[in-house]
Amino acid sequence: MSYTALYRKFRPNTFADVKGQDHIVTTLKNQLKAKRIGHAYLFTGTRGTGKTTVAKIFARTVNCENPTEDGPCGQCRICKAIAAGASMNVIEIDAASNNGVDNIREIVEEVSYSPAEGNYKVYIIDEVHMLSIGAFNALLKTLEEPPSYVIFILATTEVHKLPITILSRCQRYDFKRISIDTITSRMQELIDAEHVQVEEKALRYIAKAADGSMRDALSLLDQCIAFHLGKELTYDNVLDVLGAVDTEVFSRLLRNILDRNVLGCVQLLEEIIMQGRELTQFVTDFTWYLRNLMLVQASDNLEDVIDMSTENLKRLKEEAARVDMEQIVRYIRIFSELSGQIRYASQKRILVEIALIKLCKPEMETNEDAMLDRIRQVEEKLENGVLMAPSEGGTRAELQSAGGGSNTISKPELPKAIPEDIKQIVAKWPAIVGSAENPMRIYMKAAKLSLGADNKLMVILEDGIPSDYFIRHPENQQQLEALLSDFAGKQIEVNIQTVQGQQEFEQSYVDLSRIVRMDIEEEEEDEENL
Repeated sequence: MSYTALYRKFRPNTFADVKGQDHIVTTLKNQLKAKRIGHAYLFTGTRGTGKTTVAKIFARTVNCENPTEDGPCGQCRICKAIAAGASMNVIEIDAASNNGVDNIREIVEEVSYSPAEGNYKVYIIDEVHMLSIGAFNALLKTLEEPPSYVIFILATTEVHKLPITILSRCQRYDFKRISIDTITSRMQELIDAEHVQVEEKALRYIAKAADGSMRDALSLLDQCIAFHLGKELTYDNVLDVLGAVDTEVFSRLLRNILDRNVLGCVQLLEEIIMQGRELTQFVTDFTWYLRNLMLVQASDNLEDVIDMSTENLKRLKEEAARVDMEQIVRYIRIFSELSGQIRYASQKRILVEIALIKLCKPEMETNEDAMLDRIRQVEEKLENGVLMAPSEGGTRAELQSAGGGSNTISKPELPKAIPEDIKQIVAKWPAIVGSAENPMRIYMKAAKLSLGADNKLMVILEDGIPSDYFIRHPENQQQLEALLSDFAGKQIEVNIQTVQGQQEFEQSYVDLSRIVRMDIEEEEEDEENL
């Protein structure tokens, strides 16, 4: 005998078996009890929430010879005929493949014939939003005034695509997403009946991955049981089958991001990929993890909302104390954008790496939340008693701590004398920039000029891509020195420095271009006075 999938084998046969849709079940049961049955119903909601199942139970109940409070008896001749698909009283139509005018006209013609047995002819039209405009128009009149023995049940996942003329002729019932607790409880009943050992933690993860769909949950459970047939299904087994990542990995990733450790993030991503994890699922789960972090940050009494073990919740609260709400919102924004891009991308890994680098380097973005993150970094340095001064041979401002005393930011000293060749380069800087080729021209245009202690020209660039262009690629710095040497007529050496922004430049360096410009203006005034 062939195997039957769990979602088919345990499809509800009575209203009592339907889980998570009490508001709809109660209304329909009351209508049946009072014999106030409508002629047209619209069932809408996300996939796997019970729309077609409830429609079939309702169709069997209105035709059952011995209906009970919970629906059809399941024992009478009509119930058995409907269950076997041999009854002409219940007609199921898939609008995705039968969406033309001719298909609907056939229904309209059949409606005029009363049922040979039973009380009602019930037409269940699934995915009704797929009908063409002509098909909707052909259905309108019959839908508004059908014979007393006809009931239409329309089911759709995209109710916004239905014409308002159809909506106004139906009683609308919105099926909600089913809660994680309800799905877990239902799956526990089924595995008890199937005599399968499954960890509760594993069931809860499957329920969360199903995203409110009972059918998806049972399909995932079926898949996991088949992969580990004959063994207890553990949480780790479920992660392996679904290609998901454990919460502890997200914790490590977040700590790397908060430490601005790009290398650590990329190495951790490499581990995840080598374990065979699915990157689309990883992005979804990490976004969910950030959402939980945001809720913990917002309130102390959200344990019931966050589906997480006590141990993981404790760790989450520790991490929430290290991060600001604005940072979390920025992280969620970046990963939400990523989740929309990665689904159909061919280079998923590269997209994830770009997103992780963005999280570590807010200077790559110009959004308001990224600017706030950059300001927060500077404030942290100042709060930690950091003295920022330009280093002679380094590639960025050194961080020096003053032992025991109060820490202040040293003011840059004016140079005693500017070498003539350096002054010439600074004065001709716009022309030099114009002669360079992109992308060097773009980075030189945004650069600031200063003078080092050894009378070397210092080119100050913003930390990130502009500075990396020269520091990580020595050949680009050599090309810049050659360009300046041509203009000056002698060998010019350049010292590349980096800053986080304009404020750090003004605090740590002398703006050489401003001094040279002032000297030139003074010389011009002296010439005019002569």
